[in-house]
Amino acid sequence: MVDQVRAFAEGRRTPAEPRNASTVVLMRPGASREPGSLEVYLLRRHVDMAFAAGMAVFPGGGVDPRDFDHEIDWVGPPPSQWARLLGVEEPLARALVCAAVRETFEESGVLFAGADWVDEGEGVSIVKDTTGAEWEEDRRRLEARELSFTDFLSHRGLSLRTDMLRVWGSWLTPVFEPRRYRTWFFTAQLPPTQRTRDVSTESSAATWLSVREAISAVDDGRMLMLPPQYCTCLELFDLSTPVEALDSAAERDLTPVEPSADLDADGAYLTLPDRLTALREDVSSRIRS
Repeated sequence: MVDQVRAFAEGRRTPAEPRNASTVVLMRPGASREPGSLEVYLLRRHVDMAFAAGMAVFPGGGVDPRDFDHEIDWVGPPPSQWARLLGVEEPLARALVCAAVRETFEESGVLFAGADWVDEGEGVSIVKDTTGAEWEEDRRRLEARELSFTDFLSHRGLSLRTDMLRVWGSWLTPVFEPRRYRTWFFTAQLPPTQRTRDVSTESSAATWLSVREAISAVDDGRMLMLPPQYCTCLELFDLSTPVEALDSAAERDLTPVEPSADLDADGAYLTLPDRLTALREDVSSRIRS
């Protein structure tokens, strides 16, 4: 990182154009309702990956050109409302939400979609199970880009359940990084009848951890995690249930976070907003006490 920061500071490197991406903080209730008990789904990326190698991340990835397809059916807030929340034009908002749902299915087997009809007695439907061989083949073809998400949903008669997602915030990779992403974070609760599966070809392991365990593992050096994921766990610490987390999303400051770096004689250091630095000190001290 020191070499990258110095090269940028000296004008030997210009900022890379950020790629738009979506990531989903998949949540489920923990063993208690104590602070830090909320559980999140984490993947550990392969150590030979070009970006975030060996890091623990939430399901997610870059927007695919086919995510812009306007033929995708929606159940929930329309693209225009998502555009206002995300602060982008409507086509990009549609693509970001689509990418969030697609990447979650590709990397965990969880699908936020239901039949394109409404049952008056039970409300909007949602897929109950995605563990069969045919579902797995569709997931594999999506991940390999052999199948578009639009065609996948159309073939199965499904619509996106965009009402199951909430915007949590967005992060922009620092200017000195050679690979940069403008990533929007969404939160969602694991559907009650679905189960996560360790299926992503980009990860070497997958697990559910309470946010307390995740923060402690990073603080103790037992797990690597990028600042956006780590700070998200900090922000979720005092939210006891997925419902609380989803409800709190409406009150969040959605100003994008872009870390910067400072150079001194000892090396380079990332700088985060003061509110996140203070939150880390508060949560870490409470975990240690």
